Amino acid sequence: MDSKIGVTPTPGLDKVATGTARKRWTKPVIVATLGLVAFASLTNSTRGWIPTSLAETPMPGPQEKDLGWIDIEPSRSIEWHRCFDGRYDCARLDVPMDWLDPTDDQRVVLAIIRLQATNSTGRPYGGPVFFNPGGPGGSGIWSLRDHGKLLQTIVGDNHDIVSFDPRGIGASVPRIECWDTIQSRQIWGLQEVGVVDSHPGVLYDAYARATALSQACEANVNGSGILRHSSTAYHARDMLEILNQMGEAKLKYWGFSYGTVLGGTFASMYPDKVERMVSDGNVDYEEWYHGSYINFLHDTDRVMEAFYDLCHLAGPVKCLFHAPSPAEIKDRLDTLLAKLRINPVIIPASDLGPEMPELVTYSRVKKMISTTLYQPVLMFRRTASVLAALESGDGRPFYEYRLAGSTPTSLCSLETIPPTIPITGPEEATEDAFPAIMCSDLDPVTDTVSELEEYAARLQAISSAAGAVNILFRLACVGRRVRPKWRFDGPFGGSTAHPILFVANAADNVSPLVSARNNSARFPRSAVLVQNSYGHTSLSAASACTARHVRDYFQRGVLPPERGATCEPDVQPFGEEEEEEVVGAEAGQGEDAELAWAVRELAKEPRWGAMLRPPSL
Repeated sequence: MDSKIGVTPTPGLDKVATGTARKRWTKPVIVATLGLVAFASLTNSTRGWIPTSLAETPMPGPQEKDLGWIDIEPSRSIEWHRCFDGRYDCARLDVPMDWLDPTDDQRVVLAIIRLQATNSTGRPYGGPVFFNPGGPGGSGIWSLRDHGKLLQTIVGDNHDIVSFDPRGIGASVPRIECWDTIQSRQIWGLQEVGVVDSHPGVLYDAYARATALSQACEANVNGSGILRHSSTAYHARDMLEILNQMGEAKLKYWGFSYGTVLGGTFASMYPDKVERMVSDGNVDYEEWYHGSYINFLHDTDRVMEAFYDLCHLAGPVKCLFHAPSPAEIKDRLDTLLAKLRINPVIIPASDLGPEMPELVTYSRVKKMISTTLYQPVLMFRRTASVLAALESGDGRPFYEYRLAGSTPTSLCSLETIPPTIPITGPEEATEDAFPAIMCSDLDPVTDTVSELEEYAARLQAISSAAGAVNILFRLACVGRRVRPKWRFDGPFGGSTAHPILFVANAADNVSPLVSARNNSARFPRSAVLVQNSYGHTSLSAASACTARHVRDYFQRGVLPPERGATCEPDVQPFGEEEEEEVVGAEAGQGEDAELAWAVRELAKEPRWGAMLRPPSL
């Protein structure tokens, strides 16, 4: 069932589809701050071929015009209003804050968005497909507004696409906000300590900082009551309410990263309500709810090794950090990092650069490398260029990289948006929601600083590439005292009305393949589709083959063979330009061409890979 489009199979991953599930591990972790992610300028060179049938179709993109959520009156039944220049429908649904004890005075208002079916193919109407981009903290409104048509192209345009900002996030209120102003948030960010392995004693500062942030957040947010009612169980119940309000008996759902936790929780709580569910970039349920956040880095260094291997194969023209062998590329990077620990690169102030000098430190480069592993196709080539420049003492490419990931928000703004007022625009998502939701799901974290030291050592032993960065997942829960009123802790699994399709990359830096196999084992008749690529979620590397499986599943309920199937990616890291013409020439026209185009466009979006980042502290 594999469909290959003139692309060399991913090195070292050719046997993964037939491998057996390894011993269950206890927790991949997903999402959080967007951090240093955007490589917008890198993607512009590959936006050439578009299938004929879609060439004249206007696509949704970022809108300068505000939605005006405040103008939509909340209602206890869904009332749709045309929004975003009339291309979408929006609603604000008033639901109980506490589903275990509903009252009229404690309420949550959920922001919901819908892209209506167009059904250009004449298929019977397929109903809504719910979509979650990940997080926790990711905005379903933002993601669907800007990528809804692409998602609809994959599942089929006889489906509506529906998403929402989960409670506490973005346009849903009350919002989880640790700081009253943008300025306060930025000032706090300026005090950020380095990566815990950068210098002796940094972990102690990070521990104290995490404790201080937890205390400040709870003091600032707790009055609204949302912290006690923001666990994934509440999100799953909210999604059921939206489904019921739309008059649908069963759920069709596609979730990425943390969206697999939400989907798996829903399927475990309401198995008879699952009509279709695609779980992509899987977090192991046991590790998310009960684990120690250890095994989620199981495959991280495999993705880092792919950088060395593919850089070597690409040659010195495509990979500026090239060396005669993969091992020598690794040595070259190790040498650079050791140098940066002692002598950070200085970026002088200039008219075309920073307004004041900046330092490129060991910690900043380690975080950049960790970010790169989420989307190798999008990021490997640019990262290699940045590393080569730093090696010669030139920090300007790093500065440009950082600018590509920044937002136009006024850093010194004193504007206060009360948490009861929905926000819109690029800042719809909030990183404060990530630890609030994650720590509500997790068993209480009571680690001492000595125990965190042991934990950090274990992570670094598992992944030298990103272990020191990813301690922030567990560290973010240090000092949290508010516990959820309702927390689903199993049992996970069950016999769903229709079997679930689990999708996983062969090597995912934060949600390894084994987690998809572990989750699938809990749901009888489910199947695992393996995409033979590197990075986080299938959208980190476009594959028309994977898109066809997803399309067939939503349209006809068809699963891959019982033992699973493997799909090759359409493009490899360091090979973007050359592969563009190959895909365009061989994909043909019609639905296959549209699928190939849609997944390639989605894979060029840097925020997709951001859905599993450790939080900023």
